[in-house]
Amino acid sequence: MEGFIEIGHIAKLHGFKGEVSLFLDVSNSENYQDLSVVFFNIDGMPTPFHITRIKSMNKGFLVLTIEGISTEAEAKSLLRKAVFLPDMILEELDERTFYDHEVVGYTVIDTVRGNIGTIVRIIDHASNPLLQIDCFGHEILIPLNIDLNKTVNRKDKTLTITAPEGLLDIYLN
Repeated sequence: MEGFIEIGHIAKLHGFKGEVSLFLDVSNSENYQDLSVVFFNIDGMPTPFHITRIKSMNKGFLVLTIEGISTEAEAKSLLRKAVFLPDMILEELDERTFYDHEVVGYTVIDTVRGNIGTIVRIIDHASNPLLQIDCFGHEILIPLNIDLNKTVNRKDKTLTITAPEGLLDIYLN
């Protein structure tokens, strides 16, 4: 949906009173603790659903009580649906940080090796998020929880990193 970013999906029901568990597929789930509205793609249109209560669960999960959803049957209609937010509500980040969704498709430049490929996606493992790169047909995985000295150039759509010594050798030699 144009102008929206996907932040996760409804993973399961929570109880029998229409509450649902939202799995947040984002790097920093703490940024989403105060949501008041989420959007679903209903017949190709971004449709708002107002949140009346939100509760943080295990890392990456929120339990939502959604206005107008009060039964198990109503909540089941939301299962496995992607959840979106308008991209305009996201705060502007500096050149050292990025939102996972925004760098997909960016070219990765290593300060030693140069162009090492294109970002396919961010694999969001809680303890070890990974940057998945397509290096001209070969996959490269780079842990994001290490100091990569990252620089984001949004104009040129590049992410410049300094990969740890020897890491790229595993993939490129």
